[in-house]
Amino acid sequence: MLSTVGAKILAWYAENARSLPWRGRSSPYQIWVAEIMLQQTRVETVIPYYLRWMERFPDVASLAAAPEEEVLRYWEGLGYYARARNLWRAAQKIQHEYQGELPSDISSLRKLPGIGEYTAAAVASIAFGQNEATLDGNVRRVLARLTACRLPLRTPQSDRELLKFARAQLPIGRAGEYNQALMDLGATICTPRQPRCERCPLSTDCQSFQQNIQNEIPITKPKNVLPHYVVTAAVIARNDKLLIAQRPSQGLLGGMWEFPGGKCQAGESLEACLKREIREELDLEIEVGASFGVYRHTYTHYRVTLHAFLCTIPNGHQPTPLEGQTFQWVERKQLSQFPMGKIDRQIARQLLGEG
Repeated sequence: MLSTVGAKILAWYAENARSLPWRGRSSPYQIWVAEIMLQQTRVETVIPYYLRWMERFPDVASLAAAPEEEVLRYWEGLGYYARARNLWRAAQKIQHEYQGELPSDISSLRKLPGIGEYTAAAVASIAFGQNEATLDGNVRRVLARLTACRLPLRTPQSDRELLKFARAQLPIGRAGEYNQALMDLGATICTPRQPRCERCPLSTDCQSFQQNIQNEIPITKPKNVLPHYVVTAAVIARNDKLLIAQRPSQGLLGGMWEFPGGKCQAGESLEACLKREIREELDLEIEVGASFGVYRHTYTHYRVTLHAFLCTIPNGHQPTPLEGQTFQWVERKQLSQFPMGKIDRQIARQLLGEG
């Protein structure tokens, strides 16, 4: 028997579901890729990346067989690059251990790289019809308002309470539709600011609306002040080629290519920082020349201001990686072939006259 909330949200979804390329007759692989891309990324941003990805990697086998660097290049611009590396590793695991078919049970899904509780439940319910409830950002907000939850979101206690409520309303056999309906409701009606309660199918069930506190819910934890780092990078040219280095496979921007450099230490000048970083990374002395540009970017846990400089190295001197990095001398027109983070791609485009 359908709960009141379950029945109302399914009826609303039947009339108002967003048209998205991974919905409808999509394969489990397509749903899985979409769910990974949608982690911490807006739908509007994901769609063109998803379509491009599916042209190149239409199934598990094509993704598993691709070089990691090419996978990163197709992901470039979506950020959180560990997601791409985990997709690639999971595809290889699926190919070798599950005969190329994504497992349908939630316990097996959780064992794949990059799949946590939310993604496992989303894929199990949407792709395989399993009776699993999900909690993403939109769903948490909808459920918090429905229940007038006063606990800060994204804490173990609030997640337990919201998931318990979601499971109690879940329509057996239609969990995938139910989960997607809650996602769509949060994205289009129950928005973070100024929710459109007059158009919500659940307004009569919503405790926050009934108490006129919908603009006070959900409660969120205060955000920490992000630390700010000053970073330098060297644009080194020789014989019409540029020096780029590959970051270690683990950690932020793992496996991506960059113009070598690093973070300034306390009291260190930009020039001294860059010389020290290049010496420590590549056993190379450089001459720091004119500024090439200043670039700013905010990551999840910190902010960066990067100063790039045109640099030269003495004739006959060659870089020697000291920290396990790989480097290459490449022509400018080749820069687009190497996956890069946002700031390094800005520098590359400027070098190509596209900035």
